[in-house]
Amino acid sequence: MEPAPLASLQEEGEGEPGESPSSAAAAVPPRPATHHSLHKYAPLDWSAYFDEERRVAIPDTEDVFNVYMAGSEGPVVFCLHGGGYSGLSFALAASRMKEKARVVSMDLRGHGKSTTSDDSDLSIETLSSDVIAVLRTLYGDSPPAIILVGHSMGGSVAIHVAAKKVIRNLHGLLVIDVVEGTAMASLIHMQKILANRAQHFPSIEKAIEWSVKGGPLRNIDSARVSIPSTLKYDESRECYTYRTPLEETEKYWKGWYEGLSEKFLSCPVQKVLLLAGTDRLDRALTIGQMQGKFQMVVVRHTGHAIQEDVPEEFASHILNFIARNKIGPNGVEIPGLIKKWQH
Repeated sequence: MEPAPLASLQEEGEGEPGESPSSAAAAVPPRPATHHSLHKYAPLDWSAYFDEERRVAIPDTEDVFNVYMAGSEGPVVFCLHGGGYSGLSFALAASRMKEKARVVSMDLRGHGKSTTSDDSDLSIETLSSDVIAVLRTLYGDSPPAIILVGHSMGGSVAIHVAAKKVIRNLHGLLVIDVVEGTAMASLIHMQKILANRAQHFPSIEKAIEWSVKGGPLRNIDSARVSIPSTLKYDESRECYTYRTPLEETEKYWKGWYEGLSEKFLSCPVQKVLLLAGTDRLDRALTIGQMQGKFQMVVVRHTGHAIQEDVPEEFASHILNFIARNKIGPNGVEIPGLIKKWQH
């Protein structure tokens, strides 16, 4: 469905479906319609969901990556957002996981509050190297147990990082709603999709409102946390626009997804693919799924951003994965062996 232009958005309480403008005007006295709407779509601060915001400076470079952190026990669930999103895409889910896991959600290059020597370089090689550099800067040569989680473009980055086999103590890979076949087929339409988005917003509240009424999200609370970090203020136009100019990154799109299915299947860790629809498996994944090479979970009643639209269900899938595979803070825990070593 084409995104609705910003001008078409109604204020909350501004008439009902099927009601003519004249009858609505006659039934409802004139009143300022903006107060309730602005309150409903007011930004929410990250600190209600994460415990810490940290700037990770990569040694010997100009690159500084912004990460959000929550929790103090269990394995590290390291989250990578999709193109045009930010680390706060995982905010609501993080608040539901942090009692049993440590959640780290990163603003990728060219997104959120991260700053690099070249924010426009969104090649899969550079994005993957950034993630590896952040993990090494945070944890050195003795990292805790790590589970990589990636949404859309971030799912591709997670797969490439896992496939490099350079992250010590990597115990899981969860990819959210990205399949090579579907992604490659959609690239021809991507510029049109991006061009049809609302491009400029008079306020952050209006951007949040558009994101749930005509944009990619279905959860207002998640949009209130995540959308502000995807925007920047355009002084010349005196309005808000997108922090990440995705339309200028077209030369990298093919590299994000080409060969992704085979690379995913080759990753030597436990794998889960979360999908918003059952018709999205390509041939390689269909065969791999039949062979039991990964677990597929279909999440219903959600859009593309599963972690934002249904954060409770998403968090439960992550925590169930950790429990099922017995992943502790330092790796797989086998009760019999632990008991034996303690004697």
